[in-house]
Amino acid sequence: MNALLSQNTASWSATHPTTAEDKVAMAAQRAMVEPLKGKLQGTAARLPFDAITERVPAPNDVSFEADTVGGISGWWCRPSQAKSEHVILHLHGGWFNWGSAQAFRHLVGQIAASAGANAFIPDYRLAPEHVFPAALADVESCYDGLIERDFARIAVVGDSAGGTLALVLLRLVTERKPAGGVIPVGAVALSPVTDLTLSGQSWKTRAAADPYFIESQARELVRSYLNGADPTAPKASPLYGDLAGLPPVRVHVGDDEVLLDDALRYVVRAVDAGVDARVDVWQGMPHGFASGVGKLAAANQALAAIGAFLAERLDASMRFGG
Repeated sequence: MNALLSQNTASWSATHPTTAEDKVAMAAQRAMVEPLKGKLQGTAARLPFDAITERVPAPNDVSFEADTVGGISGWWCRPSQAKSEHVILHLHGGWFNWGSAQAFRHLVGQIAASAGANAFIPDYRLAPEHVFPAALADVESCYDGLIERDFARIAVVGDSAGGTLALVLLRLVTERKPAGGVIPVGAVALSPVTDLTLSGQSWKTRAAADPYFIESQARELVRSYLNGADPTAPKASPLYGDLAGLPPVRVHVGDDEVLLDDALRYVVRAVDAGVDARVDVWQGMPHGFASGVGKLAAANQALAAIGAFLAERLDASMRFGG
């Protein structure tokens, strides 16, 4: 990881220093969450995980509506000034075992408001009841469902495990070129898990700094999801896929995350494959820091950057062959 950061990375990475105010806020947050570090386990963690996620403040001028797209239930986040032909498909996090569209609607609503586009969050199937590749099949069906509703400009976004699914979906859809040639205009991944072998150095170098996760906890959650499938399969770990020809990708990650290397290595591989890819590393920030919108300068700045990127990409036509 240190070797990656020491490269001449001006074209594909940016490091954002922590403000004094964020340092104080993060110290207080760590004091609250670190006693629970590594303790969220199994399906019993779903309720507390959703309760934490739902603390994100609701955005102004965004309405929420339950719906089914492509046979997959979920929630719409609709900013009042959204462009009707633009849509964001947001895949929620939760280590493939936790999370719900309803719990994530406020965070996604913040992203939708920043981008000026409607967003749909599917409730893809979760492990251990539904193992790999059930979640991927659901998000692919949802993507095709958006095309059936005549959306011509679709951006794919995901956080944590949802970032994993978003990056895999980006490759699959770009390769198969679905009906109408509607491929994603771009993708954003917040702290994605790109390598389900958990071989990144930051699992060791950031083990103490990360206030949420430990390696043994993550390995059990991944085992529950994969159910014996090969963790290096490109449909499981986007790091091992063929990245050539992908639309633009932006990745945001905290410097205090065990998943830091997952973000860095993916972007290095994407850039080497000729993709317009970039990673923003936020110093002093843990996993899920974007949920601190309104409280953390880093969260506000990251969401503004994500919104600007999505708005720019959604305004550009990316129909295959057009």
